[in-house]
Amino acid sequence: MGATNDHPAPSIDSATTHTATSDHSTPAMSDQVNDDPEKGMRTTDLVEPATTDANAEPVSEKKEGFAAAPAGPPGPGPPPDGGAEAWMSVLGAFCGLFVSFGWINCIGVFQTYYESHQLSDMSTSTVTWITSIETFVMFFAGPIFGTLFDSYGPRYILLGGTFLHVFGLMMTSLSTEYYQFILAQGICSPLGASAVFNASVNSVSTWFAKRRGFALGVTASGSSLGGVIFPIMVTKLIPQVGFPWAMRICAFLILALLAVSNLTLKSRLTHTKKPFDIMNFVRPLKDLKFVVTVAACFCFFWGMFLPFTFVITQAQRYGMSQNLSQYLIPILNAASILGRTIPGYLADRVGRYNVMIIFSYLSSILVLALWLPSRGNAPAIVFSVLYGFGSGAFVSLTPALIAQISDMREVGVRNGTCFSIISFAALTGTPIGGALIPDVLHGSYTRLQIFCGVVMLAGATLFIVARIILGGLKWAKV
Repeated sequence: MGATNDHPAPSIDSATTHTATSDHSTPAMSDQVNDDPEKGMRTTDLVEPATTDANAEPVSEKKEGFAAAPAGPPGPGPPPDGGAEAWMSVLGAFCGLFVSFGWINCIGVFQTYYESHQLSDMSTSTVTWITSIETFVMFFAGPIFGTLFDSYGPRYILLGGTFLHVFGLMMTSLSTEYYQFILAQGICSPLGASAVFNASVNSVSTWFAKRRGFALGVTASGSSLGGVIFPIMVTKLIPQVGFPWAMRICAFLILALLAVSNLTLKSRLTHTKKPFDIMNFVRPLKDLKFVVTVAACFCFFWGMFLPFTFVITQAQRYGMSQNLSQYLIPILNAASILGRTIPGYLADRVGRYNVMIIFSYLSSILVLALWLPSRGNAPAIVFSVLYGFGSGAFVSLTPALIAQISDMREVGVRNGTCFSIISFAALTGTPIGGALIPDVLHGSYTRLQIFCGVVMLAGATLFIVARIILGGLKWAKV
């Protein structure tokens, strides 16, 4: 059952109620809008939300001394939590995450390949900048595409993202120099992937409320499936057709799947053009719940991608054959399919923060208790399976957590703020990990693994703090 407050919800005077229901106006500062999925009501008021259900949209307490200001038209009502259009949008978003986050999930394959081929004369830490910038750009561009989504919806974002993602990979197929890989694979392609990712996640969030965790879990499982297929494609195609044509074939597959996304993905909301204001991305930082949640995501994300990047070379360091090690990333991502759907299903029933805490701690413990001492084939494979399942929850539940504590009309901006902040974790995490390894094929991975496990534990602990702020110390659905 939902979390309850120890004090009754604050009253809203009749003047404010009249303003919210008749004039459709919102306060001039720090407004929150409640789209109650159960009652179909919209309550507009001021400052921090005081909610009686931690999974409902926030209802806020009026603060005296601020006047109401006109706003846009009323919303379309509560999310339907299903229907043909909603699930077709999930299909489009599934394809979108398959080619965006799914492509990012196979960065370990390129890390290993570049170190032994085109960029073999460069250090591990230098090569990791390609994949870390790739992940950074994908998330850092979130505020841009969040603003565009809130103003125009997903259509033009998807079209632009399709072009940039495919064009970037086509240019990667022609690259031979370090700077060319940075420009094509590190900047152009992930900029398009960011557009696709944000349009997909934000659109699905508008269709679901009670079942949002499950819907986003199904959506996020697309990235896991992409993380299974793309590494196998790349590693099998390169020996047969060469690196350039391997990249082009992947780009054509991405183009086909994005055609499906462009035809099926839509937002439930009516979008109106809004002027770009950088303060829109700063204002959420006044919300303590949001700040602590983002801090937790930052710490967890700082370490989360290190196994994706180094599990192959770490296994080879301790005796695994190159042929077998290439399957570790697909194995990890295959397990992540369940890790992104099952936790989402559970989260809608026992609380999204509760489930995020459990799986964050599980992932952290796996790094320190299993990956750190692993020597040999069996521990590496078992770790890949379990870590893929445990870490998968982060991808599907992060947008659900942000939507849970946000006004639905601002979900694009708030997701953008969150992902742009954690992009710095993606930018620095992999190079830090690479610098902690003196020699990828002969050195020790201990310092990298300890760094990975500790920062993920810090993130899991901060999720507990955010959950206490939102729902208190009592057990509840939060």
